[in-house]
Amino acid sequence: MALKDIRKNRIKKRSNLKTQKKDPYPIYLKRTCSAADTHKNFEKFASAEKTIVLVGRMMTLREHGGSAFFDLRDGGGDFQIYAKKDTLGDKAYNEFLEYFDIGDFVEATGVLFKTKKGEETLELQSFKMLTKSLLPLPEKWHGLTDVEERYRKRYLDLLMNDEVSKIFRTRSRIIASTREFLHKEGFMEVETSMLQPIPGGASARPFKTHLKALDMDLYLRVAPELDLKKLLVGGFEKVFEIGRSFRNEGMDHMHNPEFTSLEFYWAYSDYKEVMKFSEKLFVHIFKAIGVYPKLENEGKSINLKPPWPRVEFTVLFQKYLDIDYESLDRDALVDRAMKLGINIEKHLNKGQVADLIYKKAIRPKILEPTFVIHHPTELAPLAKPLPDNPKYDARFQLIINGWEVVNAFSELNDPVLQREFFEEQEKQRVDGDEEAQRLDETFLEALEYGMPPAAGFAFGVDRLTALLTNSHSLREVILFPTMRQK
Repeated sequence: MALKDIRKNRIKKRSNLKTQKKDPYPIYLKRTCSAADTHKNFEKFASAEKTIVLVGRMMTLREHGGSAFFDLRDGGGDFQIYAKKDTLGDKAYNEFLEYFDIGDFVEATGVLFKTKKGEETLELQSFKMLTKSLLPLPEKWHGLTDVEERYRKRYLDLLMNDEVSKIFRTRSRIIASTREFLHKEGFMEVETSMLQPIPGGASARPFKTHLKALDMDLYLRVAPELDLKKLLVGGFEKVFEIGRSFRNEGMDHMHNPEFTSLEFYWAYSDYKEVMKFSEKLFVHIFKAIGVYPKLENEGKSINLKPPWPRVEFTVLFQKYLDIDYESLDRDALVDRAMKLGINIEKHLNKGQVADLIYKKAIRPKILEPTFVIHHPTELAPLAKPLPDNPKYDARFQLIINGWEVVNAFSELNDPVLQREFFEEQEKQRVDGDEEAQRLDETFLEALEYGMPPAAGFAFGVDRLTALLTNSHSLREVILFPTMRQK
C-alpha cells in the first residue's frame, strides 16, 4: 500500500475513534512500572499475580487466529504483550485489531506469565489508545538506509536502530562523568554568553547576526574562552562550561558548524599540571563508559593506561618526516608541504604551515594517547610562550588514534604582550586570514586588572564521543547535525 493510502487509512481510524468518543490522544494515562522494571521484578510480580500497567509504542504485531502478540517499547526497553480474544472478548479484541497499528502508543493492563518458550509476557486484560500514529514506521532493515535521511529524521533512526540509541546514551554518560569528576575536583560550572559583540577565544570564522533592540551586530560565539578567563579575574579559581560553540567553516566528517565542547580554567595551575590532571579525567570517563584499559577502534586495540608520553611538536617532524623544523624557513617548509600534496595559502605563516603538515601527515600516525607539546607561538595567540624558548608555547594537545582530543595551555596573562599578539592577528586578518582572532578591548581591560597564572583546557564532546563509540563521522554522534535543505 502506498504511503499516502496508509496515512489516509490511519486518519480514518482516528476519526472513527473520535466518533465513538474514544480520544486517540487522551490527557490522562496510568502506568505502574516501566518495561525494564517489569523484567527486573518479573518473578515477584508474576507470583503475586499483580496487575501491571505498561505504556509505550507498539513496535510489532503478530496475529494468530484468536490471539495476537505485540512488543511494547518504552524508554527502558521492550516488553511482549499477549492479546487473547477469549480474555478480552470478541468486541474488544476485534476493536484492537481494527484500530491499532504498529507505531501507536498503547496503555496495556494485564497480568504476567511466561510462554512455552520462556518469554516474559503480559496477558492483556484491557487497553487504551494513547497516541494514534498517522505514518507507518520504516522497516527495521530496509526502510531507513539512506544516511542523510537518517540524520534528517533522527527520531526514526533512534527508534529503529539500537546501536544509534546506544551512541547517544554513551554521549550522555561522557558528559555526566565529566561533570562528576570536575565537581569532585572543586570546579564550578558556569554559563557564559552565546551572543558576543566580538568573536574571540579561537581562530575561526564566526556566524554574524543582528540585534534589532540595540541595532547592533553580534556574533555566535566561536569559543567561551575569553568570558571564562574574565571569571578568573573576578576571583573564581576553578570554572568550567559545557556548551555549544559555532564556527562558519567547512563541513566534513570531523567538523560541524555547531558543536559541544568542555572548557575549564584553573587559576594557579600550568599546562604540565593539567596534563597530569587530564590523565585522571579521561581514565574516569573511560571507566564510566566501559572502555578502559583498552579501546577497540576500527580493528585497532589502543592502550589507554597512563602515563602517556609527552612529545615535542618539532620532534614529530624529525621522527615522521625527517624534517628539521628549526633549520627551515617558511618557503622551504611550504616546498616540503607541496611535495606531501598539501596546498598552502599565501597568507599562512611558518607556524600555520607547520600545523597543516602536522594535521595532514603526522597526527594520523599517532595511535596511542600522546601529549604533543610546545607548538609554535604563531598558532595560539592566547597561550603563554615558554620562558626559555619564546618561539614555542606552554601548550599541549592530546592525540588518540590520530584525533585531536584536547587542546590546552598555560594562559597568557600579560596584557601588553596579549595586545601585541592580537595586533598581529589583526594584520593577518587584513592579509586575508578570515579565521584570525580579533582584538577585544574588553578582554584586554580585564587582563589589565590582573588575571592570576592559570591553565585552560578544552575538548570536543562530539569528537570524543565519535572516538569512543567507533563512529566514523561527527554526524553520527550529534543528534541533529547541520544538513543541506532538501
